[in-house]
Amino acid sequence: MKLHASLSRSWLNIQRNLFPWLKEEVGELTEKSKWLITILELVRVEEFVSSHNSKTGRPLTERSAIVRSFVAKAVYGMPTTRVLIDRLSTDNQMRTICGWTSKGRVPSESTFSRAFAEFSEDQLVERIHSALIAKYLSDKLIGHISRDSTEIEAREKPQKKSQVDVTEAKPKRKPGRPKKGEEVIKENSRLKRQQDMTLEQMLDDLPKVCDVGSKRNSKGYKETWTGYKLHIDAADGQIPVSCVLSSASVHDSQVALPLAEITARRVTNLYDLMDSAYDAQIIKEHSCTLGHVPIIDINPRSDARLKEVLEAEHKRLKITNFSMPEDIRYRERATVERVNRRVKDEFGGRSIPVRGHAKVMTHLMFGILALAADQLIRLVI
Repeated sequence: MKLHASLSRSWLNIQRNLFPWLKEEVGELTEKSKWLITILELVRVEEFVSSHNSKTGRPLTERSAIVRSFVAKAVYGMPTTRVLIDRLSTDNQMRTICGWTSKGRVPSESTFSRAFAEFSEDQLVERIHSALIAKYLSDKLIGHISRDSTEIEAREKPQKKSQVDVTEAKPKRKPGRPKKGEEVIKENSRLKRQQDMTLEQMLDDLPKVCDVGSKRNSKGYKETWTGYKLHIDAADGQIPVSCVLSSASVHDSQVALPLAEITARRVTNLYDLMDSAYDAQIIKEHSCTLGHVPIIDINPRSDARLKEVLEAEHKRLKITNFSMPEDIRYRERATVERVNRRVKDEFGGRSIPVRGHAKVMTHLMFGILALAADQLIRLVI
């Protein structure tokens, strides 16, 4: 109720005060313009730009207008900065909303590019999104956190795996049973190593370069792409709470622990919902240590017998699909799938005009920020 009341006050303030003032300045507002204004008022990027350390001596008001323009770019689904600048040059209403006093004040594409690089280096958008979630959800009890990833295609050349020098490479042993007295040392998997790591160490250990990823689609066919993988935790209401960007080849399970730690620092939730890619005992135990109830689909390759037993038991008891309490809750995992789809279809996730992990993450986070604000607004209208 407090969340609804807080958002309602913000929405009423925008409707009663801001919309009439802007109408006098730029004329009748379109529905899209009203939506952009509402999102900008909710995220309040100006409060974070004031503490942003600019390396170019750019005036504070101009830096604020640049960030607002990038948010508008995500809201309107513009593919490139060039399109954004053209729109700002011709659309007086949008230009005023973003903070530019005249057409001549809109900077060049190179200025936008330098500013974007600064924002990426300082993780400005990530901090704005984290503050938005903390402001509206930190003191609320979230029922379900749904976890999943989505492929992000990039316009980059995939980086090849570094080849170890032949002189330093360890001699390969023959396959099969080891000889008597031969000691075989197995390197711990990343998931096991993460058990003894801090959040910062886990994030640093994740591969972040552009490479080739693959997965099987819903029809069972293998798909490959070049780029990255965006891992998202979404709360009830399709609100993205936390995100991590990794190389495309990274398995979903390797990002489960750091993503869960980030989410736990921002919100309090009861259930963690994940598909069969996260079916690992370490992930289940970690979820329990955070005070959550993990509901994870069974991976048929790792636990086929258990799945057969459960299906036989359901049949014996005449239990139809999705009639068990866990199955009913598991349906809520569709929340994160809708978030993935909206990020890519509506907020620029399918068109990545930049290169490099930091810049790609910033581009995606502008969309995540706009989506989170959009979903919060939908709670009250």
